[in-house]
Amino acid sequence: MDVKEIERLVKISKERPLMPETYIPWHEEPQPDNIFLPALLTSLQGLAIYDTLTPAQKLELGRHELVQVIFSYGWGECMFCLFMTRHMLTLQPDNVEHKFLIRELIEELRHQEMFTQVISKLGGSPLPQTRMHKFFGMFSNKYLPADYLFMGSVSVELVTDIYGNYVRKNPQVYTVLRKMFDLHTIEEARHIIFTKSLLAEYSAKAGYIKRTMYSYVILMNIYFIRTMYVKKEIYERIGIKDADIVYKLAYNNYKKKFSENCLKDIIKFIDEWKGFNRATRWAWRWLLDAKV
Repeated sequence: MDVKEIERLVKISKERPLMPETYIPWHEEPQPDNIFLPALLTSLQGLAIYDTLTPAQKLELGRHELVQVIFSYGWGECMFCLFMTRHMLTLQPDNVEHKFLIRELIEELRHQEMFTQVISKLGGSPLPQTRMHKFFGMFSNKYLPADYLFMGSVSVELVTDIYGNYVRKNPQVYTVLRKMFDLHTIEEARHIIFTKSLLAEYSAKAGYIKRTMYSYVILMNIYFIRTMYVKKEIYERIGIKDADIVYKLAYNNYKKKFSENCLKDIIKFIDEWKGFNRATRWAWRWLLDAKV
């Protein structure tokens, strides 16, 4: 790793921290023309039923699904904190990586507190993970080696950044949400520089089999994160009849939309270290409808 670069990132973190308490205008309330989530990212937009919803139902759909997205971010970043803690145990305190990881842990924990506060501000009630989500999360954190856990955490960060860019660039989105994603993007930019350096170390040592396994870990993490967004209970909350039928339509609709709008940068990232091959392409196409 470039020691001077990492030291520079540590210095920025210490001298120019972005505090959610002051950076985000928590006092501001949603305006009548505000939305919570761009329609493009909602699970029902693109289906015929979406055009039958009232403006209030569309707004509530965005609110509930945005809460679900933020909730999944916090869950994913908790997993990343576990990886960083495990990795720090292998380093000496004067190691530059150790110093950076301390700063990143501080910032990631602030992010989780920020996410929790935003959910509260929105009056959200996030739906918990399924048993499969919990099992996968606990299994990976307990049994996977640090580098595999790192790959899974990277995948969550990639999805977070993509959603964040859509939200913060849309002037119609509620100001508190745009500022939250703005803060997150700025600080994650530093984390990503470090992440790519660490990734270069891992991938440089990885042969065909290990690159294949890395690709599968990222695939499964993105798949599980994506499936946390579309929930039958949300349709029931906003007063949609036949929620079971709507859920099935929405699940397939969102799978297609996620592939079209959220996978481009992720695919490019995995292609950089040759994560696509005969053993992985079929799974990416099947689970995420990825064009690889």
